[in-house]
Amino acid sequence: MAQSSTTAGRVLAGLDDEQRAAVTAPAGPVCILAGAGTGKTRAITHRIAHRAVTGEVRPQHVLAVTFTARAAAEMRARLAQLGVQGVQARTFHAAALRQLRYFAPRLFSGRELPEVINSKARLVGLAAAKVGLRADRTTARDLASEIEWAKSSMVEPGEYPVAAAKANRETPVDPARVAEVFAAYERVKRSSGVIDFEDLLRSAVWAMEEHADVGEQIRSQYRHFVVDEYQDVNPVQQRLLEAWLGGRDDLTVVGDASQTIYSFTGATSSYLVDFPKRYRDATVVRLVRDYRSTPQVVGLANAVISQARGDLAGLRLELVGQRPTGPEPELKVFPDEPAEAAAVAKRCAEMIAAGTPASEIAVLFRTNAQSQSYEEALAEAGVPVVVRGAERFFERGEVRAAMVALRAATRTTPPDAPLRESVVAALEAVGWRPDAPPPGGNAREQWEALAALVNLAEEYVTAAAIPLPGAQAAPATLDGFNEELARRAALQHVPTVEGVTLASLHAAKGLEWDAVFLVGLAEGTLPTTYAKTPEAVEEERRLLYVGITRARQWLWLSYGGSRSPGGRHRRPCRFLPNLDPDARRGAPTRPSQKSDGTRRRVAVVSCRVCGATLVSGSDRKLGRCSTCPSTMDEELFERLREWRIRVAAEQKVPAYVVFTDATLTALAERRPERMEELAGIAGIGPRKLGLYGEAVLALIDGADIDDLVQENLG
Repeated sequence: MAQSSTTAGRVLAGLDDEQRAAVTAPAGPVCILAGAGTGKTRAITHRIAHRAVTGEVRPQHVLAVTFTARAAAEMRARLAQLGVQGVQARTFHAAALRQLRYFAPRLFSGRELPEVINSKARLVGLAAAKVGLRADRTTARDLASEIEWAKSSMVEPGEYPVAAAKANRETPVDPARVAEVFAAYERVKRSSGVIDFEDLLRSAVWAMEEHADVGEQIRSQYRHFVVDEYQDVNPVQQRLLEAWLGGRDDLTVVGDASQTIYSFTGATSSYLVDFPKRYRDATVVRLVRDYRSTPQVVGLANAVISQARGDLAGLRLELVGQRPTGPEPELKVFPDEPAEAAAVAKRCAEMIAAGTPASEIAVLFRTNAQSQSYEEALAEAGVPVVVRGAERFFERGEVRAAMVALRAATRTTPPDAPLRESVVAALEAVGWRPDAPPPGGNAREQWEALAALVNLAEEYVTAAAIPLPGAQAAPATLDGFNEELARRAALQHVPTVEGVTLASLHAAKGLEWDAVFLVGLAEGTLPTTYAKTPEAVEEERRLLYVGITRARQWLWLSYGGSRSPGGRHRRPCRFLPNLDPDARRGAPTRPSQKSDGTRRRVAVVSCRVCGATLVSGSDRKLGRCSTCPSTMDEELFERLREWRIRVAAEQKVPAYVVFTDATLTALAERRPERMEELAGIAGIGPRKLGLYGEAVLALIDGADIDDLVQENLG
């Protein structure tokens, strides 16, 4: 008993109060709301170990479920370090596969478990052909994604059109046609004698629900359950979890609603949100102490997620940084994306030269198509890169095919033809259309990759118009552009062992680095133009939050004012806090300090209508987005304007010197009643507050204009 007590003490050593509460929570339903960097894996592994060493559970009766094999391996390793052996830590699919293989003879009349296919695309292509739909490889992949979403959401083929409409799915073809392909896919799969990953989970559910002896044996083996990343569970995974539980409630879940970024796959955080409702006696613990990031990074993450709206906002956590103070996040704006990429590459090279390992630096972006600029810029700077979760740009199949088409087009394109038009014509020959991004995630990603080639052509034209000193400007020809593409491809094909990580925000989930560059933070990219519902926009906000919380020490956020030099101007991401004026010029942000050296809090101003973070000065003055409906008192606005005209005339100054139209609009919309509220309107500083503050408040309260003007002049 004394030895058990000593071992339990070691398991509890080093935990903070909230982690200890999670570890020692009583048996039964436990929900751990764990913010980024708060030690969730530590909490759940120590909870399992504590229950094991105190004799509350036997390790072999515990099933811990994760979403990646890497997370499962890490959990097993940590449990081994705590002296606990025998716990099953597996992904949902691995656990289901193991159980089905064991019970296969009983379930399948003596036969083994059917083969599990790794990819649906080939069978989906066959199914499409059977229903008379021509589907190339990309369309087949997008159809496969829709079928995966449907099966993960427990939607049958006949239910698909209605379910897709309710979920606002952007389908690769008409929903009715998707349903036909879905039904044909199920028939092709059965005739081929194979199953897919969703069948694996559904079969495990069927095994327990339809075979009482199998269910009883599995439940006698596994009596205590732990689920990591519970915000990412989909309906079929939840159904499997409920089958494992069999009405019992010894369940510990851990998750963070603010990191819900996989809704497009069928994942839903509703199970996490509703956990306390489903289990009325549940213990709920919040982990908010962030051990990963500096207080500066944590503060920015809090500022971004504090503006969240919708059902998940109620579970957001305000993190408290535990690390020593660090540098302020750098917020920067550049003229265009090439300038942004060059600056990022230069800074990466400087950091590596100063001793930061390349593997501790990451450049994160919204879509994989954005990687091209950074692959090239880093290669030009001599910085090795590792592309995570995708192929390098010039290794992508559609890019290789486009380069072949561009080389072939040189035989029929006049030398003096405008380059951009020539490139677009060559890409149209292989099915690309400049103004018609296709539906479907895979198809759209390929479209964006080819659009990046058009942007490169525009950059090439701009560069060709600026000759080297002593040389004449040379025309930008298709031949020359093909040579430039070959040069860029050669630069990026150098094999590397260790390098700066390039990854999409989705691929970065669960990872962390000392230094993180969040790039391309412009409206239309983040949030993407395809986020058309409030729920989709909120998921984009959570993507930025996930990106910010990947940084341990140093964080850079930036965007290019246009995609290419001289291109159409873009607005910054609506989720960003206000950018410092120096940042707009691509300079580092100044320390936000008062003259006595103490820190000045920079307020995050939110739209009072929709809750979005306000960036532009005019929007911040109004307190709302320019596109949100006005609540202006028009009669008050006219009285304020008349008062301004008369004061300006008496003072012999232009009217805008008293107050600008934007300030008058803000006053008429917000109707401040106290000096503190008046001071909260951008553009009304201490001087104007002293000159006009009392008069404005009185005017808002209904005072006579003549009296106020005389008081102002007296």
